[in-house]
Amino acid sequence: MPTYAYACRSCGHAFDAVQSFAEDALTVCPECGGELRKQYGSIGVTFNGSGFYRTDSRSGSAGSSAALASSKSESSTSSKPAPAATSASS
Repeated sequence: MPTYAYACRSCGHAFDAVQSFAEDALTVCPECGGELRKQYGSIGVTFNGSGFYRTDSRSGSAGSSAALASSKSESSTSSKPAPAATSASS
C-alpha cells in the first residue's frame, strides 16, 4: 500500500499515512482539526539501464545505423511466407 504525505494548512503539522488506492484522501488534521493538503514529491521509482530513453537507441556513428537497418530488413523478409510451389499435373 502506498504512503501519502499530508500537511495541515492551519498549524503546519506534517505526517505520512499508509492508505490503499481505494481510500479517500484525509481532510482533517489530527492535531488541530484544520484542513489537510496532500503533498507531492519526487517518485520513488527510477529506471536505469539502456532502453528507457529515446536517445538510447540512437548512436552517433553511421555504421551501427546501417547495421540496424540491415537487421530490420532481414527480419522483415524472413517473416514473409515462401511462395507456394506450383506443379502442373496433366
